[in-house]
Amino acid sequence: MPMDIRIRSICALLNGSMFFFLFIILFSLLPSHYHCAEVDEITLLQPLAQGQTLVSPGHIFELGFFSPNNSAKRYVGIWHKDISPRKVVWVANREKPLAVADTSANLTVTSNGNLKLVDGKQKSIWSTNIASLVSSSNTSSVAAVLLDNGNFVVNDHLGAELWKSFDYPGDTVLPNMVLRESKSGKGHFLRSWKTENDPSPGKFILGLPPQAPSQVFIWINNGSNDSHSIPFWRSGPWDKSSFIGVPGMDHRYINGYSVDDNLKQGTVDFSYSLYDKPVAYIYISPEGILRLRFSKNNGKWYDFWQIPKNPCDIYGACGPFGVCKASASPICKCLKGFVPKSHVEWRKGNWTGGCVRQTKLFCERQTNKSVSSRGKKVDDDGFWKMVKLKIPDSHEFITALKPKETSNDCKLRCLNNCSCLAYAFVNNIGCLVWSKDLIDIQQFSASDGVDLYIRLAHSELGKLTRRVRDKPFHALAHYLFMHNFIKGLLLFFWFIDRYPDVACCFAQTQRLMLYMQTGQTQNFESTGMIKSSRDGLREYIGKHDPLELQIYDFDSILIATNNFSVTNKLGEGGFGPVYKGMLQDGKEVAIKRLSSSSGQGIEEFKNEMLLIYNLQHKNLVRIMGCCVKEDEKLLIYEFMPNRSLDTFLFDTRKRAVLDWVTRFNIIHGVARGLLYLHHDSYVKVIHRDLKVSNILLDEKMNPKISDFGLARIVERTQNLENTQKVVGTRGYMSPEYAMGGMFSEKSDVYSFGVLVLEIISSKKNTNFCLYDQQLGFLAYAWNLWNEGRGLELVDEILGDSYSSSEVLKCMHIGLLCVQDNAVDRPTMADVAMMLSSEKDGPQPKLPLFTIQISAYHPQPHFENTNSSKNEASITMIEGR
Repeated sequence: MPMDIRIRSICALLNGSMFFFLFIILFSLLPSHYHCAEVDEITLLQPLAQGQTLVSPGHIFELGFFSPNNSAKRYVGIWHKDISPRKVVWVANREKPLAVADTSANLTVTSNGNLKLVDGKQKSIWSTNIASLVSSSNTSSVAAVLLDNGNFVVNDHLGAELWKSFDYPGDTVLPNMVLRESKSGKGHFLRSWKTENDPSPGKFILGLPPQAPSQVFIWINNGSNDSHSIPFWRSGPWDKSSFIGVPGMDHRYINGYSVDDNLKQGTVDFSYSLYDKPVAYIYISPEGILRLRFSKNNGKWYDFWQIPKNPCDIYGACGPFGVCKASASPICKCLKGFVPKSHVEWRKGNWTGGCVRQTKLFCERQTNKSVSSRGKKVDDDGFWKMVKLKIPDSHEFITALKPKETSNDCKLRCLNNCSCLAYAFVNNIGCLVWSKDLIDIQQFSASDGVDLYIRLAHSELGKLTRRVRDKPFHALAHYLFMHNFIKGLLLFFWFIDRYPDVACCFAQTQRLMLYMQTGQTQNFESTGMIKSSRDGLREYIGKHDPLELQIYDFDSILIATNNFSVTNKLGEGGFGPVYKGMLQDGKEVAIKRLSSSSGQGIEEFKNEMLLIYNLQHKNLVRIMGCCVKEDEKLLIYEFMPNRSLDTFLFDTRKRAVLDWVTRFNIIHGVARGLLYLHHDSYVKVIHRDLKVSNILLDEKMNPKISDFGLARIVERTQNLENTQKVVGTRGYMSPEYAMGGMFSEKSDVYSFGVLVLEIISSKKNTNFCLYDQQLGFLAYAWNLWNEGRGLELVDEILGDSYSSSEVLKCMHIGLLCVQDNAVDRPTMADVAMMLSSEKDGPQPKLPLFTIQISAYHPQPHFENTNSSKNEASITMIEGR
């Protein structure tokens, strides 16, 4: 009988006690590496042999022997079970491999309770080396098990952890695993593999030095005893929600990143929990690239992000007092008031030598400051502001600042300390100052980064001011006339804010701008449009260079849309049609054409153009530019190949594409986008028109909130605002808004609740009919929930292929959001927490404000109409 057949026969006999003694006899005749493959624990009496694997209870992780790419070396490691290609996330004996020919090696629990890997000659290859863990009488009860979070632990006879692999990370950190660094040097570091086929320690190390606020570093080990020899990359400081030096980093409610600084103990803990990507890992590659990968439905691995990804991410790319911008050419330049240390090297593209100060600071030249006859300080140092920066390394945290102190207090602290070279006042952190060379500064193009104030001599600041004053003002006027109105308007307000010294010319320029708009020369302040534009744009000044917004030529739009051909039309709503276009560079776009007869005027146009441009989030649609010509106002967006959610959700033929995993992901994505608008963007935004047709879907069915024409910016401390014109969409407007014109973030929460219930059911809230009952959609959903029949709301096309716990959680959240009283509704922060945890909210109240359809409505029982024609998510205005 062939050996494999003998093995299968033996395994089958295990369930029959009558063959027990026969099994013992036959098993003793087999080589030690033949066995039944999977075990659930390792003990003194049950070691793990080659060919066997230790599997976690939920069959998520697996531990066993492996050889990288069939090499001649063998290791013991942990990997995700049944996901290909295999990524080993932890290796026991990475420095002391076994020989492949040694088939008798095994991993066992020793007589003192340690784990030990021994070769065929019973020589120790690797051990936990923790002496006297348990008494010899209890050794037989010690077991090593693999948990579903990937942690390999040794438990004593009482179940207490004696040792765990999470305390000894390799090149990978798993969700909920804690990386800890301490001043004692006993921290947890990630150490890259030497190569993709060699798990031995490589040259790249990742860790968090104990400092406040913390930041992540990647170092290059140059072979010295100091493992943190050469900085390779750093994240920038942690601001309690993200690392401010990582562009586009999702906030805590999205990815669960957490950093805990314990200054008293001198420790820093880093962990993460990806509730929407539970099968994931972060690892550092042999090339020093930090990657987050995830797997969907146990399929293949996908890269979610990786860093560094451009030359500016490399530590100190432009040297001391240099700033790097990846989109610029060349990428390096000196800070204001500084010049290259070596012009020769700088011209060669070798910027690592950095820059030097042109003029010494006054406090470096004088011990006693000069004072004028009026007691006013003269020739004092000042500060030059730079925006959207990854701030320099080697910051000092001013812990003495009081909660009510401001950026000006930080400025005074720096100004009164001669060694202070720069300062930054960062939200959620406070005051940071620098007294060492300013190195590793990066300037971002998007809305990432913070402001940095660089100390300069008075004479240098004077030069910069004179450069503005000496430029003839008519040059600005000429520029404004030569370019279209929108770009000129943006540049104008940016210019006034950046150079306040030219405010003396403000009235003259006001008249100029008015002339550009109307051709008239009447008083500027009487023109409401320009005045409101000025007030609104103040919020955006300094956040973006207005010239980065692409202004498209109308003729190019005509070509892109085939002269607005009906075959290119994606949809139409109250403000006009939306067309698909192909730009000359081959990029597909969606073009929103606001007709002159539409209800959306210049204020809504400006609002959407500027607001959405400055709000950068993966769950918000991205605007690419605009076009204005006479009565034509056009907005150009990134093209969403799957159009809007309603094209699938309310179409009986298409909604099968929306399986539960996709629907759940859409709910998560919309929640993340709203939470960003309400809490995490630099201004608080109320969308006011959240609905199914305003949720666009990209090629991977990821949701993006669109249509910001009705959105409003409110103060963060402001709870309610009143409007005389109620705009929005029937069925999605909250009671207090529809009836009284009062809107707040809770108005959006209400709309979100309606949206969630529609996603679960594939039923339109405004077109719902329950035969022979005067019952609206929201009331119907609440009744099902209240009677314990919540799963009856689920779209029947899903069959049984959904998670009942997730459905009920979403239904619960949806009903909490649509409660009549705004006070009873959760915030989007509460919603995000409920979505990502097992935390339950309060019992929802019956919504009384609901759309009801007559019992004699011709729609059949529970039937839904096809998708809305409002595919392009154009807002419908409805008065009170």
